[in-house]
Amino acid sequence: MAACPRVGGVSESVESAQTSVEPVQSLIRGLSVIRVFDADHASLTMSDVARRAGLTRATARRILHTLAELGYVASDGRNFSLRPKVLELGHAFLSSMGLPDLVQPHLEQLTEDARESSSVAVLDGRDIIYVARVARHRIMAVAINVGTRFPAYTTSMGRVLLAQLSEEELTSYLQTYERQAFTSHTITDAGQLRDEIGRVREQGWALVDQELEEGLRSIAAPIHDRHGQVVAALNLSASSRRGDAAEVVEHLLPLLLATAAGIDADLSLTAS
Repeated sequence: MAACPRVGGVSESVESAQTSVEPVQSLIRGLSVIRVFDADHASLTMSDVARRAGLTRATARRILHTLAELGYVASDGRNFSLRPKVLELGHAFLSSMGLPDLVQPHLEQLTEDARESSSVAVLDGRDIIYVARVARHRIMAVAINVGTRFPAYTTSMGRVLLAQLSEEELTSYLQTYERQAFTSHTITDAGQLRDEIGRVREQGWALVDQELEEGLRSIAAPIHDRHGQVVAALNLSASSRRGDAAEVVEHLLPLLLATAAGIDADLSLTAS
């Protein structure tokens, strides 16, 4: 029998075997356990973790004790919570991305000029996750920091990022994730959201008026890499006491778009 052709000293049959590896279920379950913790569920019992992660109690127990041994989880004997070491899991992504360091001076200048808090976020599944922020005033009841997550459909940055999805991807998003009303203004209807995201796609920016929290308005624009692909979103947030939505657009949108263009220019100089 003829020998398998070899490429770079590795047979095609071996290479094929290496590229058809099945997902590691224990890793998937471990990550699912980490993700059940959030601002509203900072401390959970083992039964709570099992239920929220969709695991048996025995599986949740094994994973929690493993995470505790590795230093990612703490326990008081009944309740479990994440430890600061879990931030290391996102550090490699943020460092390799280079985006937080690059955008920080832009955010500082934007916040000074607009006298409002500014942020940059990326899309992660159903949520946006903050990767950089400069705060001026505490507007929201919940403190926002790097790593904070919000459902994408309720936020200006989320809608900017959802606007970059293909129609098939957007349909999947709208069909897959449940939506709740955070305020009386929150758009939860799939058809209305699709129309709103289509409007964002056409105009190139998004305004969200008190849909995530009463009294909070935010305006966002996309950030592009050197290839013109949207990699993140930039926003300014303001109190509704600043004026009506039209005044927010008039006063903040020019500053926002100018800053986004400056970030795009810097990203165009980075390595691909």
